[in-house]
Amino acid sequence: MSLIGSHVSIAGGLAKAITRGEELDCEAIQIFTGNQLQWKRRILSEPKADQFRMAWQSSSIRQVIVHCSYLINLAASGTLGQKSIEAMVAEISICDRLGIDDIVVHPGHKGELGSDEALKKISLSLLDIIKKTEHTRVRINLETMAGEGTVIGSRLEELYQIAEYVSRYDRVGICLDTAHLHAAGYDLRTLNAYKRFKKKLLSLFELHNIACWHLNDTYKEIGSRIDRHENIGEGTIGLNAFSFIVNDPDWQNKSSILETPKGNGKDRRNMALLKKVRGG
Repeated sequence: MSLIGSHVSIAGGLAKAITRGEELDCEAIQIFTGNQLQWKRRILSEPKADQFRMAWQSSSIRQVIVHCSYLINLAASGTLGQKSIEAMVAEISICDRLGIDDIVVHPGHKGELGSDEALKKISLSLLDIIKKTEHTRVRINLETMAGEGTVIGSRLEELYQIAEYVSRYDRVGICLDTAHLHAAGYDLRTLNAYKRFKKKLLSLFELHNIACWHLNDTYKEIGSRIDRHENIGEGTIGLNAFSFIVNDPDWQNKSSILETPKGNGKDRRNMALLKKVRGG
């Protein structure tokens, strides 16, 4: 069975995320290391890093995942491309200091590039990042995307092609987002559909390449290519798909992270529902 958790805020300091995760009874959490819509990051002092590590070690949270800034575009060239690489290197350095092994990033936007050219550019960016962070074991996980506009990563084959170009499966994995998969046309709503998807997935990736899930329902129809998240069981995916995921023994000890709408106790309700369908 997977580890059920949620994306939690770091307001007031990174260690506060551990407290918030504990309050929600999370088994895993996902965090940003700073403002996800700004390039600039505050310098992480060693006392703050120690505080986080100590809070995590004394908690019941088993895994922490970092989500990178939304500004990063690994398919970009020029100034944006360089800033994206520098931001990734900085994020990985922070993860290494905090003892976090997995980081999630959106692959990028191809803009005016052809698809193959964009995939190769992402791969070259990743190789540069891996070389600059060779002293760490932090794995970079490419997230499956909904396919809006010129976004890369709505097809599993695209992520596979990037991983093949990089050929560093110890440092590159994937993150599966249910709302994004649904928007991209992958059906998880019935057991047979889920099994077909999983067969496709495992024809491209080994189980150890799959780091985590993002669990989100959506109010958009399958194949819409529109990224809109909804509470678990309240959208067009429905509750069954989430039951298949959290009860699948192949996802044992892999994190299933809620990225559902916040406020009014929604995280707590979504967490309780997932644990109910998992059987505790």
